[in-house]
Amino acid sequence: MTTTSAHIAPESAPLPQPSIGELAKDVSTHLSTLIHGEIELAKSEVTASVKNAGTGAGMFIAAAVVAAFSLTFGLIALAEGLIALGLWRWLGYLIVFLLLVLIAAALVFLGIRKVKKVKAPQRTIATTKDTVAFLKHPTTVS
Repeated sequence: MTTTSAHIAPESAPLPQPSIGELAKDVSTHLSTLIHGEIELAKSEVTASVKNAGTGAGMFIAAAVVAAFSLTFGLIALAEGLIALGLWRWLGYLIVFLLLVLIAAALVFLGIRKVKKVKAPQRTIATTKDTVAFLKHPTTVS
Protein backbone atom coordinates (compact mmCIF):
# COMPACT_ATOMS: atom_id res chain seq x y z
CA MET A 1 0.00 0.00 0.00
CA THR A 2 1.55 3.24 -1.11
CA THR A 3 0.68 6.50 0.51
CA THR A 4 0.89 9.71 -1.40
CA SER A 5 0.98 13.04 0.25
CA ALA A 6 -0.62 16.12 -1.17
CA HIS A 7 1.72 18.70 -2.56
CA ILE A 8 2.11 21.47 -0.02
CA ALA A 9 3.63 24.73 -1.13
CA PRO A 10 6.56 25.85 0.95
CA GLU A 11 5.69 28.57 3.42
CA SER A 12 8.31 30.85 2.00
CA ALA A 13 6.61 31.04 -1.43
CA PRO A 14 4.70 34.36 -1.70
CA LEU A 15 1.03 34.23 -2.60
CA PRO A 16 0.28 35.79 -5.96
CA GLN A 17 -1.02 39.36 -5.51
CA PRO A 18 -4.06 40.36 -7.56
CA SER A 19 -3.59 43.19 -10.02
CA ILE A 20 -5.23 46.58 -9.55
CA GLY A 21 -7.61 45.74 -12.37
CA GLU A 22 -8.69 42.53 -10.63
CA LEU A 23 -9.12 44.41 -7.35
CA ALA A 24 -11.20 47.10 -9.08
CA LYS A 25 -13.32 44.39 -10.71
CA ASP A 26 -13.84 42.69 -7.33
CA VAL A 27 -14.79 45.98 -5.69
CA SER A 28 -17.21 46.76 -8.51
CA THR A 29 -18.77 43.30 -8.29
CA HIS A 30 -19.10 43.39 -4.50
CA LEU A 31 -20.45 46.95 -4.54
CA SER A 32 -22.99 46.02 -7.21
CA THR A 33 -24.07 42.97 -5.20
CA LEU A 34 -24.35 45.07 -2.04
CA ILE A 35 -26.42 47.76 -3.78
CA HIS A 36 -28.73 45.18 -5.37
CA GLY A 37 -29.19 43.53 -1.99
CA GLU A 38 -30.02 46.86 -0.36
CA ILE A 39 -32.51 47.66 -3.13
CA GLU A 40 -34.22 44.28 -2.70
CA LEU A 41 -34.40 44.80 1.07
CA ALA A 42 -35.88 48.27 0.58
CA LYS A 43 -38.42 46.89 -1.91
CA SER A 44 -39.59 44.21 0.49
CA GLU A 45 -39.86 46.66 3.38
CA VAL A 46 -41.68 49.26 1.29
CA THR A 47 -44.04 46.64 -0.14
CA ALA A 48 -45.10 45.56 3.34
CA SER A 49 -45.50 49.17 4.43
CA VAL A 50 -47.53 50.09 1.35
CA LYS A 51 -49.86 47.12 1.90
CA ASN A 52 -50.42 48.19 5.51
CA ALA A 53 -50.91 51.82 4.49
CA GLY A 54 -53.40 50.82 1.77
CA THR A 55 -55.39 48.67 4.15
CA GLY A 56 -55.38 51.43 6.76
CA ALA A 57 -56.46 54.01 4.19
CA GLY A 58 -59.30 51.73 3.10
CA MET A 59 -60.47 51.47 6.70
CA PHE A 60 -60.38 55.27 7.10
CA ILE A 61 -62.37 55.72 3.88
CA ALA A 62 -64.97 53.21 5.04
CA ALA A 63 -65.20 55.01 8.40
CA ALA A 64 -65.64 58.36 6.63
CA VAL A 65 -68.48 56.98 4.48
CA VAL A 66 -70.28 55.55 7.51
CA ALA A 67 -69.74 58.82 9.42
CA ALA A 68 -71.12 60.84 6.49
CA PHE A 69 -74.30 58.76 6.38
CA SER A 70 -74.76 58.88 10.14
CA LEU A 71 -74.13 62.64 10.17
CA THR A 72 -77.11 63.09 7.86
CA PHE A 73 -79.39 61.35 10.33
CA GLY A 74 -77.93 63.33 13.21
CA LEU A 75 -78.59 66.62 11.46
CA ILE A 76 -82.17 65.63 10.64
CA ALA A 77 -82.64 64.70 14.29
CA LEU A 78 -81.26 68.10 15.35
CA ALA A 79 -83.65 69.94 13.03
CA GLU A 80 -86.60 67.84 14.24
CA GLY A 81 -85.54 68.54 17.82
CA LEU A 82 -85.67 72.29 17.14
CA ILE A 83 -89.12 71.79 15.62
CA ALA A 84 -90.22 69.88 18.72
CA LEU A 85 -89.15 72.90 20.79
CA GLY A 86 -91.77 74.93 18.97
CA LEU A 87 -89.93 76.40 15.95
CA TRP A 88 -91.44 76.32 12.49
CA ARG A 89 -90.17 73.40 10.42
CA TRP A 90 -88.48 75.62 7.82
CA LEU A 91 -86.72 77.60 10.59
CA GLY A 92 -85.40 74.45 12.29
CA TYR A 93 -83.86 73.21 9.05
CA LEU A 94 -82.55 76.69 8.20
CA ILE A 95 -80.77 76.89 11.57
CA VAL A 96 -79.13 73.50 10.96
CA PHE A 97 -78.13 74.59 7.44
CA LEU A 98 -76.58 77.83 8.72
CA LEU A 99 -74.72 75.88 11.41
CA LEU A 100 -73.23 73.64 8.71
CA VAL A 101 -72.26 76.66 6.57
CA LEU A 102 -70.56 78.23 9.61
CA ILE A 103 -68.62 75.02 10.33
CA ALA A 104 -67.57 74.75 6.64
CA ALA A 105 -66.39 78.37 6.61
CA ALA A 106 -64.35 77.83 9.79
CA LEU A 107 -62.73 74.72 8.29
CA VAL A 108 -61.87 76.60 5.08
CA PHE A 109 -60.34 79.43 7.10
CA LEU A 110 -58.25 77.02 9.19
CA GLY A 111 -57.25 75.06 6.08
CA ILE A 112 -56.04 78.21 4.30
CA ARG A 113 -53.95 79.16 7.34
CA LYS A 114 -52.31 75.72 7.39
CA VAL A 115 -51.64 75.69 3.64
CA LYS A 116 -49.93 79.08 3.85
CA LYS A 117 -47.48 77.56 6.36
CA VAL A 118 -46.28 74.95 3.83
CA LYS A 119 -42.65 75.55 2.90
CA ALA A 120 -40.01 73.73 0.89
CA PRO A 121 -37.82 71.28 2.85
CA GLN A 122 -34.81 73.61 3.08
CA ARG A 123 -32.52 71.30 5.08
CA THR A 124 -33.18 68.35 2.76
CA ILE A 125 -32.45 70.48 -0.29
CA ALA A 126 -29.20 71.74 1.28
CA THR A 127 -27.95 68.28 2.27
CA THR A 128 -28.87 66.89 -1.14
CA LYS A 129 -26.88 69.64 -2.84
CA ASP A 130 -23.91 68.89 -0.53
CA THR A 131 -24.11 65.19 -1.36
CA VAL A 132 -24.23 65.86 -5.11
CA ALA A 133 -21.29 68.27 -4.83
CA PHE A 134 -19.27 65.70 -2.90
CA LEU A 135 -20.07 62.95 -5.41
CA LYS A 136 -18.93 65.20 -8.25
CA HIS A 137 -15.70 66.18 -6.47
CA PRO A 138 -14.96 63.67 -3.68
CA THR A 139 -11.47 65.00 -2.99
CA THR A 140 -12.61 68.50 -2.03
CA VAL A 141 -14.00 69.06 1.44
CA SER A 142 -16.54 71.82 1.94
